Amino acid sequence: MTSARVVQRTGRPGRPGYDVDSLLAVAVKVFNDKGYDGTSMEVLSKRLGISKSAIYHHVSGKAELLELALSRALNALFAVTVEAGATTGPYIDRLEYLVRRSVEVLVAELPYVTLLLRVRGNTAVERRALARRREFDAFVTELVLAAEREGDLPPGIDSALVSRLTFGMVNSIVEWYRPRADGGVDNLADTVVAIVFDGLRRT
Repeated sequence: MTSARVVQRTGRPGRPGYDVDSLLAVAVKVFNDKGYDGTSMEVLSKRLGISKSAIYHHVSGKAELLELALSRALNALFAVTVEAGATTGPYIDRLEYLVRRSVEVLVAELPYVTLLLRVRGNTAVERRALARRREFDAFVTELVLAAEREGDLPPGIDSALVSRLTFGMVNSIVEWYRPRADGGVDNLADTVVAIVFDGLRRT
């Protein structure tokens, strides 16, 4: 697996009203509401309440905003793959850790992960993001294979299918989950882990 790609920001700090992070947060909401292709710089300008030239002060255009947003989601997911819980111990435990932390990342970065899951490869930026998603999927598949080799999963299990089904459930959360202030993410992660691993583990 290759290392996470780092996007360099081209904008300059100091423009009154918005910095890159706050501008990006609004842009991601618009992308999710209208679709990337349906969002023009004029639309962004109106939603932000600033001129297009003020946006260009920070970024080169909407493609850079998209790349920054997708990289934020991907970097957060890839960061989990190098945490101790995902790299040490029995592979079934690493897989469980990765699933739990992926749920937590999804909730923490909900608008950004939502955008990531909606890209279809229509632009070079999107194709790069999809390539990185495939790297993440491959990492998950390898954990499933290793857990099978250690005897914690049924022999002959389809590792790619397990990966797709598990993260299909995790990714579906973006379609209905709404942030809560009562610690709901812990219950959500516990439930996902129980559904997946009570079914997967050999007893």
